[in-house]
Amino acid sequence: MHYLISKYLLTAGIVVFVSELAKKNDKLGAFVSAIPIVALLTLLWMYIEKQPEANIANYAYYTFWYVLPTIPMFFCFPPLLAKFGFWPTMGISVVLTVGVFFVLSTILKQFGIDLI
Repeated sequence: MHYLISKYLLTAGIVVFVSELAKKNDKLGAFVSAIPIVALLTLLWMYIEKQPEANIANYAYYTFWYVLPTIPMFFCFPPLLAKFGFWPTMGISVVLTVGVFFVLSTILKQFGIDLI
């Protein structure tokens, strides 16, 4: 149980650290959050918990494909925020990301990569 609590505290602490850093320095905060901290932590926890290497490799492989649909959201977010405000921009961003994901998954399926 202590291990699980430590795992949650460390992971949450990193998220809080990055959000506090972004408040003080937007560029540095964005740089640190662009490092795939959650993915790296997940790989670390999977390794520590002795998951099979095939599972760890699959996680890394699919993470690559799932990151791609988020890129347009980060590109569109700033101009949408200026035009619509925060909450509408969040909603548009989610819809955009889901839409791009489904388009990407349809294209990749033709190459034998099944994301769904």
